[in-house]
Amino acid sequence: MFEETQGEATERRAAWYHSWPVVLAACVVAPPAGLVLLLTRPGHEFKVLGAILVLALGATYAYLLFGTRTATDPGTDAHYAELERHRAAQQQAAPPAAAAAAAPAADPQAAASVDPAAAQPGAPPPADAAAQVAASAPAPGQPETAAAARPARRNYWTNFRGPARDGRYDEQPIRTDWKGGLQQLWKQPSGGGYASFSVADGVAYTIEQRRGQEVVVAYNVENGRELWTHGWDALYTDSTGDGPRSTPTWHEGRLYALGALGELRCLDARSGRLIWSKNILKDAGVSNIPWGMAASPLVVDDKVVVIPGGPNGKSVVAYNARTGARAWGALGDAASYTSPMLVTLAGRRQILAVTARNVAGIAPEDGTVLWVFPWANSIGINVAQPIVTGPNRFFVSAGYGKGAALVEVGGGGGKLSAASVWERASMKNKFNSSVLHEGHVYGLDEGMLTCVELETGQQKWKARGYGYGQVVVASGHLIVTTEEGEIALVRATPAGHTELARFAALEGRTWNVPAIAGGRLLVRNATQMACYKLAD
Repeated sequence: MFEETQGEATERRAAWYHSWPVVLAACVVAPPAGLVLLLTRPGHEFKVLGAILVLALGATYAYLLFGTRTATDPGTDAHYAELERHRAAQQQAAPPAAAAAAAPAADPQAAASVDPAAAQPGAPPPADAAAQVAASAPAPGQPETAAAARPARRNYWTNFRGPARDGRYDEQPIRTDWKGGLQQLWKQPSGGGYASFSVADGVAYTIEQRRGQEVVVAYNVENGRELWTHGWDALYTDSTGDGPRSTPTWHEGRLYALGALGELRCLDARSGRLIWSKNILKDAGVSNIPWGMAASPLVVDDKVVVIPGGPNGKSVVAYNARTGARAWGALGDAASYTSPMLVTLAGRRQILAVTARNVAGIAPEDGTVLWVFPWANSIGINVAQPIVTGPNRFFVSAGYGKGAALVEVGGGGGKLSAASVWERASMKNKFNSSVLHEGHVYGLDEGMLTCVELETGQQKWKARGYGYGQVVVASGHLIVTTEEGEIALVRATPAGHTELARFAALEGRTWNVPAIAGGRLLVRNATQMACYKLAD
């Protein structure tokens, strides 16, 4: 018999989880666990040196995860302090009010509906409305651009992703000669979250996380000056980041804002005063979905439609837009992250709603379900907005391995049905939405900019370099915000991928959808916001 060496004896005494391959793998993947296995392994060889190396590796991981957070990182005290200093300086730089007439007119019904107990720290009381509007005036030396001084205009981009929620801008032609980028009108810190902007009367509205509050904010489009804020105690956080996700909706002088934890508030758009509030999750008797409420409210006639995802007819719910009383409910599906849309399909005006498992047409009058089309991936996550492509067809897409479909709605009277024309894996919108231009769909297929022929679903081209950004279409061109905060201009043509220009607009991860109104391009992420001149 051969004599057993000391090393062989050590290996024989070691359990499988103390074998060198397992210990080394644990040290790399999970240094704390690897260190424990190393120190408890029989024998003494390499323990001291190995422990030093594992501790160094663990320290490196910790630094990469936590040590590089700076004042511009979302959710840090330093970032919020920077934001607060900026807004305070902005207010101090404003000249005195030229006249008391600059204050918003009081809304008698709104005043009667305000709950005084709803006033939260950081939300100015109604009496301060005049001071807020005065503070929105430009600093000395800047041209006067306050909303109150501008002539009346047709309000255009008052919804998430534009008038039809389809990411199309056709209010006026845009500039496509982006040599050196676009002219920046302003850039400033922003609160956290993934909301976009809606715009009306020269004011841009969004919702942000500011420390322990969700805060609806109104900004002067031309100079970025904060006009008013309205906040309430709420802090939503998950692995994707902190803050609200849903974009406020403007309608006839009122603003409808939904927080990530289900708080729906109707505000006077000129002053930020509370008119009514309702927690749609509590009202529907349902828990929140994994990434928080993200669908933007839709105002149809005298109703505001939301998707809390409750059971027993409380998946899609309409409230009276003026009082907050529940008007009707429909379906029993879990919620998605897709905003409801007002469309006309098969000659019938209807709400196009996407839940976690289905796409449905719902009568806006009473909530009658007109048709249902099954649409689900393996984990029940629908995010992308559908696109109406014709009188009776729409395009829909989903990520996580699902793909896309062209769906046709047919029938007549109250009996409609929906069936797919084609289903293909050619476009997988994960948490961004595609746009339609001249018979072709353009979007981010799992982070790659892609062109798909609408009639067949066939891919025409794909291009890397955009990440999980967002896409809108204007004047025959794609405006793409990349995940890294750049803005790119790409020709919307099936002939091939042609990027004409690209410039850095924001710092940090940018998932928020851009907004365009009056020739102004508004972009933001969890730490910054900016406005660029897209047309005169």
